[in-house]
Amino acid sequence: MAAHDIIIRPIVTEQSMNIMEDKKYTFEVAVNANKIAVRHAIEEIFGVSVKEVNILNVRGKKKRYGRYEGYTKKRRKAIVTLTPDSDEIKIFED
Repeated sequence: MAAHDIIIRPIVTEQSMNIMEDKKYTFEVAVNANKIAVRHAIEEIFGVSVKEVNILNVRGKKKRYGRYEGYTKKRRKAIVTLTPDSDEIKIFED
């Protein structure tokens, strides 16, 4: 699996922006990706060194459209912590 197939997109929320000061970045990753694959993909794409990776599985929410019910798709989030001597990841280009 290629690095760009593992990392889907960065997650930009108020909470994820606050932890960026501690060199922690949040990404949506492929559902079948593990911690080692996420670590190698981040190091390859952004050229940084990763200290640790935490992964969370997010269930799909129950949604209704009229009389029909269903679930949104499940997804997987990864919180990546960089080493103190590593460069920062530029999510928003200046």
